[in-house]
Amino acid sequence: MFIADSNFLIPNATLIVEFVSFLIVLAIVSKYALPPLKKALDDRATLIGSQLAAADEAKADATAADEERRTALEEARHQAREIVAQANRTAEQVRIDAQANGQSEYERIVGNAETEVGLARQRAVDEAANRMGEIVMDVVERVIGREVNPEAHRDLIDEAVSALRADASGGAAARSGARS
Repeated sequence: MFIADSNFLIPNATLIVEFVSFLIVLAIVSKYALPPLKKALDDRATLIGSQLAAADEAKADATAADEERRTALEEARHQAREIVAQANRTAEQVRIDAQANGQSEYERIVGNAETEVGLARQRAVDEAANRMGEIVMDVVERVIGREVNPEAHRDLIDEAVSALRADASGGAAARSGARS
């Protein structure tokens, strides 16, 4: 009979007490321990879901911000190219204007110098013409060895002065015609 006492398929009182205790513990755990645990797990799942949604939104925002940054950078590069091109055009215009101003200033200075040279030449001719009569009379007196009356030969002196002035005027006209 010892073999019949040890048959595990036949329930005994210990097995029934253990089974009833298990059901009581299971009922207590399911009534008091599982609802807070389920609530904590649901809260945790909600939190993780919201964090994942926030991460997706942040990723979308980052992608949009990156695209906006690229667009702004490309626009800035385009503006920089246009600014450089405008600066080059402005520099070229300034160079052309400066060259034109320099050329006109050169022409003005040369024109003023030619006018001053012409006036100085005319003054020199006039002074030489005015003094020519005296010089000629002095030379004639030295050559002849006696005093000559300038009033008697005034028409010859005036003719020589006129010829000198005509030569000076013709030479100045020829020089200015050669420069043009």
